Amino acid sequence: MKMKTVKMYTDGACSGNPGPGGYAAILQYKDNLGDEHIKQITGSRKNTTNNRMELQAVIEGLKAIKYPVNVQIYSDSKYVTDAFNKKWIDRWVEDHFEGRKNQDLWIELLKLIAYSKCEIEWIWVKGHADNKFNNLADKLAVECRDSI
Repeated sequence: MKMKTVKMYTDGACSGNPGPGGYAAILQYKDNLGDEHIKQITGSRKNTTNNRMELQAVIEGLKAIKYPVNVQIYSDSKYVTDAFNKKWIDRWVEDHFEGRKNQDLWIELLKLIAYSKCEIEWIWVKGHADNKFNNLADKLAVECRDSI
């Protein structure tokens, strides 16, 4: 049986770096009848960084997926996408994240990936370009940041 595909668009925003931050994940998927659904997940933190918010967006998006699917994660964060596409994460794990920032979030993300049994494709998109859902994720993340 072919696994379904969920497209996830994520973004994080921070003012001050560190400072107040927000994140957003937008999940786009089709149900068994072929009807399209959109789920928005947002949140904020009082004292954080942009990279932490980028990671938090992916984490919260994956937490919302309840069964194994193919996940296409669209992010304008090279920090996130390159970690997997360029296999940096493998070296970081081997080194027990020694000297790495955001170790807690990377470990949480890796556990979620393993537990979810989802097949994940990491896709970098240019920020503030012509991707409708990436732009919406950016807008939502900024709104969350500004609401603090």
